[in-house]
Amino acid sequence: MLLLGVTYALFSANLGQQYRVIMKGTYLSAESGRTAPPPPSNDVYVMNKDGAVLTGSDAERVMQQQREQVRQAAIKSMLTQGSIALLAVGALAAGFGWLVAGRVLAPLHRVTDTARRIAASPAALHERIGLRGPDDEVKNLADAFDTMVERLDHSFDGQRRFVANASHELRTPLTLGRALVEVAMHRRTASADVKELGESLLTINARHEQLIEGLLILADSEKQLTAVYPVNLSDVVTHVAGQLSSEAAAAGVELIRGPGDAPTKGDALLLERLVHNLVENGIRHNQPDGERWVRVLSKRTADHVQVVVTNTGPEIPPYEVESLFKPFYRLGAERLVGGKGAGLGLSIVRSVAEAHGGTVDAVPRAGGGLETTVVLPVDPG
Repeated sequence: MLLLGVTYALFSANLGQQYRVIMKGTYLSAESGRTAPPPPSNDVYVMNKDGAVLTGSDAERVMQQQREQVRQAAIKSMLTQGSIALLAVGALAAGFGWLVAGRVLAPLHRVTDTARRIAASPAALHERIGLRGPDDEVKNLADAFDTMVERLDHSFDGQRRFVANASHELRTPLTLGRALVEVAMHRRTASADVKELGESLLTINARHEQLIEGLLILADSEKQLTAVYPVNLSDVVTHVAGQLSSEAAAAGVELIRGPGDAPTKGDALLLERLVHNLVENGIRHNQPDGERWVRVLSKRTADHVQVVVTNTGPEIPPYEVESLFKPFYRLGAERLVGGKGAGLGLSIVRSVAEAHGGTVDAVPRAGGGLETTVVLPVDPG
């Protein structure tokens, strides 16, 4: 617009100059129709379209009209063609700028996408940007990001290996201790005190074995899934409900199952552990009396599959729900050594869900208890 305005100002200034046209020589007389010498005068004279010779103010008026017509035609032409040219140049500049900006910002988009994938799932820590190109600021940023992610990957991998190795090493003494306690309890000479002490030791030993098993599963679930296969969560729900039906009956809890079609892809053992932990958690952490039930169902939405486990139980403050997914976290009196489980059930659930590209969300149920929803990608095939 500035360029167009300056052009208009210059053009107007140029057309605004005073021009006088003086005709010398012979002219055609309107009365006789013959050529004749010009009038003996220094005034401007013109011949109009009818052939009449005009002088004085009439000639000035005709010339002014002609100048104005030329000026208006020139301005109209300049504005029209200049606007078209301006739009064409603007579109060309915008398109060229879009192409250049796209090439410049493409590496930044790669950095952003990789960071989002890593933030969404710890299993994506193995990914690298690997940007190739000139040694500029964007490449330096991508290389620094790759170095940071590589160090984080080594750190997490070392932590997982340590947990797995330590858990494997601890299994042997626990198994040996359980065997020794059982042998001592089943001796014919064992007193009642020895048997009672043995029962307490076996209970503590069983809890430690659950803790180690949970640590192993947690370490496995945080690894990258190298092989995934089609799994229908409907079959998983049916299988887990059958496994835990006796435990639910012994605890006086009604187990309600609703296996709907929910095809996904993943590790079948880890997905089974996910559903198993949710249902087992709902059975163990239930009401001491009154209405007691656990409902587990699977279903398919537009582009996701869901496993929803709902149970009756004590009131849970909304601000405490997120803490339940932290390792070794328990509510209230269950923080004690004699509490149920090892405190890793929901941590394993979240870890398995994230390893499969899914999410876990829990909300307190009105009247007590919890409703936990696991969302996983659907398998369209």
